[in-house]
Amino acid sequence: MTDFATSIERLLTQVRHWEQPRWRGHRSDQTFALAQLLADLAADAEGRPRRPLPREHDMVLPDQLRVLADDLLAAAPPPPVLAEAAEAVENLRAAL
Repeated sequence: MTDFATSIERLLTQVRHWEQPRWRGHRSDQTFALAQLLADLAADAEGRPRRPLPREHDMVLPDQLRVLADDLLAAAPPPPVLAEAAEAVENLRAAL
C-alpha cells in the first residue's frame, strides 16, 4: 500500500489544475468528505474534539486538502490511522 504522504501528493497533482466545471456534482462532495475525514483524524490524533469543516468554494478544495494533510502528518498519528487516510485518498483517486 502507498503511504499517506505519497497518496495525497498524487491526489493533489490530479486535481489542483481543475477548473470549476470539473468539480461539479459528486467530485466536489467526495473530495470534501475526504477533507472532513482528514480533519477528524487529525483532531483525534491531537486529542481535540471533531468539528465540521466550513464548505468553501470548490476551487479551494485542493488547498484545503493540502493543509489538512499537513496537519494530520504533523499530529504524528499511529500507522493504522495513516493507513486509513491513505486508503481513503486512494479510493477517492480511483473514483475521480
